[in-house]
Formats: sequence, C-alpha cells, structure tokens
Amino acid sequence: MTNAPQRYCKKCLLREMEEGEYFKNLYDYIQRLPADDKVSEELYEERLNICKDCDNLQNGMCRICGCYVELRAAMKVRSCPGLPSRWMKSS
Repeated sequence: MTNAPQRYCKKCLLREMEEGEYFKNLYDYIQRLPADDKVSEELYEERLNICKDCDNLQNGMCRICGCYVELRAAMKVRSCPGLPSRWMKSS
C-alpha cells in the first residue's frame, strides 16, 4: 500500500478529509469568490475581530448559525446572525 496524498473529493464530507485539507479548501473557496461579492480586506479583518470578541464563536464556527465565520465575513451579502447584528457598524 502506498502513502499517496489524498485527493480532493467534491462529494466527500469534511470529516472524510484530512484535517488541514478541509480548511485549505475553505480558504481556496474564499479566494475564488468573485471580487464583486467580497468585502474589502480591511472590512474582512474588522468583521473577524468582532467575531473573535463574540461569545458565540467556537472553533471557527458561529454557534448561532453554524457557519464558518471566516467565510461569512468575506461575503458582502452576509451579515452577523446575532440580534442585533454585531457587524452593523462595520458594514
């Protein structure tokens, strides 16, 4: 049996991939978002800083909606799911 690297599988669940691989896929997805759909780098970092101070952030995921905050924060059409939204001042 060879130790060939695992290939990316579009039909695999996250739990079936190596741990680092699914995070790489997440960051690759963010990078491939059309520029018109992404917030500026400054706003992205501001949103992430707000999330880091939130009690609902756990292991990179929002406990309110279950999203990966790094993906949600990158997208113009998304907002903080908290009531009231913690991103209101940063949009």
